[in-house]
Amino acid sequence: MTRPAGDLFIGLMSGTSLDGIDVAIVELGGDAERPDPAHLQAFESYAFEASFRDRMRRILLDGGPGDLCDLNFELGERLATAVSDTLIAAGVAARDVTAIGSHGQTVWHAPPKEGKRAATLQLGEAAVIAERTGIDVIADFRVRDVAAGGEGAPLTPYFDRLLLAGPESRAIVNLGGMGNLTALPAAGSADAPLAFDTGPGVALVDGAVHHLTGGHQAFDAEGRLAASGRVLEPDVESWLADPFFEQEPPRSTGRERFGGTALRRWLAGVAGAKAEDLIATLTEVTAASVGRAFEWIPFEIDAVYLCGGGARNPELARRIAVHLEPVQVHSLDSLGWNGDAREAAAFALLARQYGLGIPIDLTWATGAEGPRILGKRVPA
Repeated sequence: MTRPAGDLFIGLMSGTSLDGIDVAIVELGGDAERPDPAHLQAFESYAFEASFRDRMRRILLDGGPGDLCDLNFELGERLATAVSDTLIAAGVAARDVTAIGSHGQTVWHAPPKEGKRAATLQLGEAAVIAERTGIDVIADFRVRDVAAGGEGAPLTPYFDRLLLAGPESRAIVNLGGMGNLTALPAAGSADAPLAFDTGPGVALVDGAVHHLTGGHQAFDAEGRLAASGRVLEPDVESWLADPFFEQEPPRSTGRERFGGTALRRWLAGVAGAKAEDLIATLTEVTAASVGRAFEWIPFEIDAVYLCGGGARNPELARRIAVHLEPVQVHSLDSLGWNGDAREAAAFALLARQYGLGIPIDLTWATGAEGPRILGKRVPA
């Protein structure tokens, strides 16, 4: 293939939905903060097999230090294999890639609380990725933000601000395991951008589907279960009574709050209800929480763009659109970026910024005390 005008970076993402690994090869040119050109060269997604997903879910919920240690290195091997397979599919040589930016798999994320700083832990050993691929790896992006007093998440809004802003005011809503939004003012506006976690994305729905089907299904394909069920309104309000939803941004969350023990406790309390009604209820929880999140945005939003795995659930997308009427809701693909690749591409961008020594200003998204260079480098 012809060498592009910019440098090539790879972004790796394994999200809280536990569905698999996303790999984005991104061409990023120049040495200014905003890359030019900025182009998605290739994207691949590798689903985890059910047995590994189940094992990982058990370890994340109840694993000891030995389990976490083993998982850290196994995820490193899987991430490295995903990179190699993507390079082969794209016809790109490893020597032509400047660096890999790897988010890793979040094991635990504890936001700041009552004067205590946050804590966060991601697995997927960067040294293994560097050793297997022969490419420099930048990883552990969240921890410096946390050390600087930030939430450590979400980080992808930095990508949105640089590459997805436009003439209209926009909201980018990502529906991964957790949901988050980036509110971008129109070009030339005096308004400042804002980003924060909205609450659960698909983690509650996916966890309930897995439980209710005895592990035979990992998610609500095409939203069919939710579409055929009846929403249990008192249970929606019970979930939405969580103090998280009244917390002023910046804010972040994870499975520790919306998944795991909390989900198991709720499912035990509604035992005997129809599975379709339970999935419809949890789908509405996510949609309603996204709708409520817009109350924190201090300027009018002209258009909303959905991305992430949950954006492929038409019932969830429909419910979100109802909550956001009359604002139009679109797929992020309509802006020229593959919505599934956005998160992985964001970590390719963060790897570039690390190499250029560009501090990342996420004070408006995470509440960090100031711009910081995010990531740790493992040389090939």
